[in-house]
Amino acid sequence: MVAYPDASTSPFAGELFRTLAEEGRLVLDAGRADEAIADLERVLTEVRARLRVIQRWRQAPTPRIGQLPAEPAAELVDAVFADQLAPGWWETVAEEIPKYIEALRRARRPPPPTGPLH
Repeated sequence: MVAYPDASTSPFAGELFRTLAEEGRLVLDAGRADEAIADLERVLTEVRARLRVIQRWRQAPTPRIGQLPAEPAAELVDAVFADQLAPGWWETVAEEIPKYIEALRRARRPPPPTGPLH
């Protein structure tokens, strides 16, 4: 995990969003919340896929990109490059995104009732 000296220097605010949603200070209509949750779930799936690629690369006895098919090789290069620039970044992102998803679920408000009685 990437170590940050204190929470104010972290680029993530998952804990803050969860707290704001729990306190009712972060509120989103259901449609917007659902859309954001779906987007974050897609991102989380991609991050986890990149983590698997990096882990396979690290576990290979003598990793060689030239031995991989073209598509996985490009994915591997991207993932490994990002990991070299910011070691632990993918792991941190994989831990933080679920906090945002949870916050959005807590912040989700159903649409107001409609109909003849309202």
